Amino acid sequence: MQMQTAAETAIINPAVLAKVSEYSREFATAAPFPHVVIDDFLEPTFAQALLDAFPAFERGNFIGDSGEPGGKSTLAKVRSLGSAYQQLDDAIQSPAFLDTIGRITSVDGLIYDPWYLGGGTHENRNGMALDPHVDFNYHPSERWHRRLNLIVYLNPAWEDEWGGHLELFRDPHADGRPSRTVSPVFNRCVIFETSERSWHGFDAIRLPEQHAGMTRRSVALYFYSKDRPAEETASRHTTFYVNRQLPERFAEGHALTRSDVAEIKQLLEQRDAHIRMLYTDNTGLREAQDHGLTGHLLYLAKRAYVRFRR
Repeated sequence: MQMQTAAETAIINPAVLAKVSEYSREFATAAPFPHVVIDDFLEPTFAQALLDAFPAFERGNFIGDSGEPGGKSTLAKVRSLGSAYQQLDDAIQSPAFLDTIGRITSVDGLIYDPWYLGGGTHENRNGMALDPHVDFNYHPSERWHRRLNLIVYLNPAWEDEWGGHLELFRDPHADGRPSRTVSPVFNRCVIFETSERSWHGFDAIRLPEQHAGMTRRSVALYFYSKDRPAEETASRHTTFYVNRQLPERFAEGHALTRSDVAEIKQLLEQRDAHIRMLYTDNTGLREAQDHGLTGHLLYLAKRAYVRFRR
């Protein structure tokens, strides 16, 4: 089959290319929303090359909204990471690769994001977690609909009890537990639709003391399309987060342990931080509105920066 031998799809494990129809059925029927988990997704030597060239934590953007160093680092300029990441970038924008992902997901006309906005390499340190959320639904600088997230994990020695699981939720407002969890093991790929119901996050990383210096690593790729079915289209919005529900064990009669108290404090701190962020965002929007023309010019400047910073 020509698609299987195309240079543009050479980064994908041939065994995966041979099972595209099977993965397409899994994607279409998965709950709580369309997704598929594919082990050994990349050609093995290429996956190892990505891990070997993965950037140091301090090389990425690890400064949080507060201006202080945080536990997450991202790097969007993947071509700066050497030949393996240049090969990745060349491949994922090719018609052959986009067609393959389109056949798995039944999304036609996929568009690659040359700016990797929100994507690229992701690295999280011990203790980090990500609350359930749905992603922004339009590209920040283009009139493209966000359609798919493709994540490849690069953690060669990850144990299930270490946490950091990708979590897929039906409705985090009502459900304290995810419908599915996926461990971030090496060369495992998760592809899922991005929609108004694609609630996802990951639980806290809990590394044992002897491995506390390890991190959770992945490459995140986002794909778009120019059109989307009308019934799936919503007004433009940013990422929506929902704070986690209290664990089910916190019920009447439960005696709090030291770890329970620490978990409750962490949940409250996360909720307070979320409220502060909303207030800050609201203040920024009002200030932009008050400035009128200046606010509009700022928008245009940001758009130009995104489009041409490469």
